[in-house]
Amino acid sequence: MSARALLPPSGGDAAPLSAVLADGQPLDLVVLATEICRRYREEFPDEEQRYAAAGNAWCVHDNQHLLSWAVEAVNDESDMRDDVAWLASVLESRGFPVERLARNLDLAGDLAGERIAGQGSDRVSGVLRDAAEFVRSYGSFRDWVLVT
Repeated sequence: MSARALLPPSGGDAAPLSAVLADGQPLDLVVLATEICRRYREEFPDEEQRYAAAGNAWCVHDNQHLLSWAVEAVNDESDMRDDVAWLASVLESRGFPVERLARNLDLAGDLAGERIAGQGSDRVSGVLRDAAEFVRSYGSFRDWVLVT
């Protein structure tokens, strides 16, 4: 039985293109997510072999959501851990190693610290780094929906 090829994101819940911090600072989530994925692929070159171009499309898509959720958390509009746990449960059910999600969140935190101006930089970076530690500490998310 051959493995089914990964298809790029289509339909469903479109990834947000931008977000606005409470101080009014707009963020281009596509630009930020694309850079996170460039760094991620540099660290994990085997992703190209495993997932091809569709994997990078999913990386950008998921990072747009992660960044949006981080901004919502900073703006006190959502709980980043709940959002990340949901994504981790989906990724883990598809065989994606969640420790790589944690590393991706580290990279996102690094980039937020570099590219977001003012106090928003530390706050968004902190939320992303906290989410990375949460993923590392939680272990398996296979039953997450059942325990929340």
